[in-house]
Amino acid sequence: MQVYLDNNATTMCDPLVVEAMQPFFSEMYGNPNSLHKFGTASHPALSRAVDQVYTALNASDKDDIVFTSCATESNNWVLKSVWIDKIVNGDKNHIVTTEVEHPSVLAACRFLEENGVKVTYLPVNDQGVVEAHTVKSFITEKTALVSVMWASNETGMINPIDEIGLICKEKGVLFHSDAVQAVGKIPVDLQATHIDFISFSAHKFHGPKGVGALYIKDSQELTPLLHGGEHMGGRRSGTLNVPFIVGMGKAIELATANIQETMAKIRTKRDRLENALVELSDTFVVGDRENRTPNTILISIKGVEGEGMLWDLNNGQIGASTGSACASADLEANTVMLAIGADNELAHTGIRLSLSRFTTDAEIDYTISHFKGAVARLRAISSSFALQKPTKGGSVQECELHH
Repeated sequence: MQVYLDNNATTMCDPLVVEAMQPFFSEMYGNPNSLHKFGTASHPALSRAVDQVYTALNASDKDDIVFTSCATESNNWVLKSVWIDKIVNGDKNHIVTTEVEHPSVLAACRFLEENGVKVTYLPVNDQGVVEAHTVKSFITEKTALVSVMWASNETGMINPIDEIGLICKEKGVLFHSDAVQAVGKIPVDLQATHIDFISFSAHKFHGPKGVGALYIKDSQELTPLLHGGEHMGGRRSGTLNVPFIVGMGKAIELATANIQETMAKIRTKRDRLENALVELSDTFVVGDRENRTPNTILISIKGVEGEGMLWDLNNGQIGASTGSACASADLEANTVMLAIGADNELAHTGIRLSLSRFTTDAEIDYTISHFKGAVARLRAISSSFALQKPTKGGSVQECELHH
């Protein structure tokens, strides 16, 4: 059996999405900016895709949603354009973000620091969540932007976006969220939340890779990241990727239809897997289940290196991760686990398991069996674990943390 449990890295493209995309590769292939019928043939499908995205997120007609290549582009667009608009050409000099953002946000912030911007990296609590009052305490008159991810790609923990949005509104500060791990997994209602920008990618909710979007509240001004044409109303230059945009529209429609029912089914499987794994001694899961995306487990297993566990799981045809796929070549300790206070040894043992709506009960059964066998095999050759006294597994609060 092959089991894919790395759905926070990317997801299988839903066959219905592939079907919707197919005609736009070799049948209706014209450039949609062309005036002839080959170009205009795709306009109805593009309009439908736009409507599908607006509907799924409950965006207002006054808002803009601009298709990009991915959320990394969207994140860079917001951070670098706010720098130009509010700092280089304004009177601000400060951005607030967190220690546990996706590398595309953190690397962009490091770039801005090299260019004179002051960036504050907020700590998270022992659940891996940034607290709203912490955000408030670091906003100053010089703050141009607050950027806080909606949900963590590594732990699945959900940040208090509504509260942070109200604080930013009160302070007159722009608010951006990397919502890659939220859209399509939990309800996202943009008219119920004060937020200026959100970034998201289709391949996280069973759409194609290579297409994402940026939501811009009230169609406010934002200097383009890419120049060279009048595509997307002058917002983003580049020929529209018609098949992928069509696929993104179909994927977000499928992901958000009956989302509460889908969440409940995924959560049931996730909880069954998690309950079985924490029966092992010296295992710790990061974060409270009730404030976590329903598909995610970040589990630490004392005496078992994360890379060794991945190797054993891979031999058993199970795909998992030690964290963000965008940093998977880096074998350093898990930065999120370090941020919540885990010691360096424990932070090397984190394994992320992330389910999807296509995960089956049989796959969960197989994973439980193989995972427990892998832990036994790897602990048997671990000199450090042999010297430890076993303790009962549980949540991260039971783990010995330093602050």
